[in-house]
Amino acid sequence: MPLALLALAIGAFGIGTTEFVVMGLLPEIADGYGVSIPTAGLLVTGYAVGVVVGAPLMTVLGNRIGRKTMLMALMGLFVVGNLVSALAPTFGVMLAGRIVASLAHGAFFGIGSVVAAGLVAPDRKAGAIATMFTGLTVANIVGVPLGTFIGQAVGWRVTFAGVAALGVIGLLGIARLVPAMPRPEGAHLRRELTAFRNPQVLLAMAMTVLGFGGVFAAITYIAPMMTHTAGYSDGAVTWLLVLFGVGMFLGNLLGGRFADRALMPMLYVTLGGLAVVLALFTVTAHNRILAAVTILLVGALGFATVPPLQKRVLDQAHGAPTLASAVNIGAFNLGNALAAWLGGMVISAGLGYTAPNWVGAVLAGAALVLAFWSAALERRTSARETEAAEPAVVPPTADVRVPVHH
Repeated sequence: MPLALLALAIGAFGIGTTEFVVMGLLPEIADGYGVSIPTAGLLVTGYAVGVVVGAPLMTVLGNRIGRKTMLMALMGLFVVGNLVSALAPTFGVMLAGRIVASLAHGAFFGIGSVVAAGLVAPDRKAGAIATMFTGLTVANIVGVPLGTFIGQAVGWRVTFAGVAALGVIGLLGIARLVPAMPRPEGAHLRRELTAFRNPQVLLAMAMTVLGFGGVFAAITYIAPMMTHTAGYSDGAVTWLLVLFGVGMFLGNLLGGRFADRALMPMLYVTLGGLAVVLALFTVTAHNRILAAVTILLVGALGFATVPPLQKRVLDQAHGAPTLASAVNIGAFNLGNALAAWLGGMVISAGLGYTAPNWVGAVLAGAALVLAFWSAALERRTSARETEAAEPAVVPPTADVRVPVHH
């Protein structure tokens, strides 16, 4: 793999850290500003909304410049947002800093996926995308726990300043290692928008929303589920999330490896397995060991869908992949927000802390149905194209004998 992928992975590590570390620091941030925990939770919601909005917006704004230049600009925006959060005198300014940082998230992963895929041979594209996303998964194993520890020990402002420093390292790495990539010929907004006319692109994005949404339906409420149902202590939740991060890391590597060989079968296995594991989580959540194993599997199966789904969008968005790729990153966060909302509804309805697992199982099952539908639609389209390409069969000319008169 090219060294340029390392620079992209470093940027992904910083983005993954800032996205998730705030969840472990909400009490400290709330105390610092004198606001309630639910109010501090707007830092999570605001970031997710910023990703959904920023993914297409920043991609469109950067449509007129080269991809390397745009990646550097996005990392600069990420650094500024985290510095604002680190120095924010009021909660409102802190929230604004989070939103500024989030605007870089979707476009960075979207454009980064296109760049990563363009650095390698066609049969290694999913592996290259997975290498970039490795930074995001490692952030959940190392960055988030370390950032939470630093924030609790010496102050959350130090954590966000450290994340800004990671952004600077990522920016310098992109400047040094990523080759110059001029704006592709014919890369216009109108052409990029034509990708959304392809039903396969829309189906892949719907699979992204539902499939990864299934993961977050359960993981969003993992703390109360593990402390109230499984019997873990509050302090153990951090290490359970690390276990989830380990599963994400392994799933990402497997997803990238096998998606290059058999993309759709990989989606069938991972989405189907995810639906089954989430359904079983309603039972295994009552046992500490089984709950821990299930959390690992949810992370692995959930993130194993990311490289194949991202590659699926790139493959189907013929000649105009950048905007579609970025919007698909926003689709991940849209699924997160939708699943968290649905999970909260079933808990509020009195169905218990394990009820979101059923929500996740249904969402993942729906994504599996869409995967089969997408494959069937592709087979029908391929069959029609084959028929149209075959030459028409011309009946043999009748042998007409002309009588000869002597």
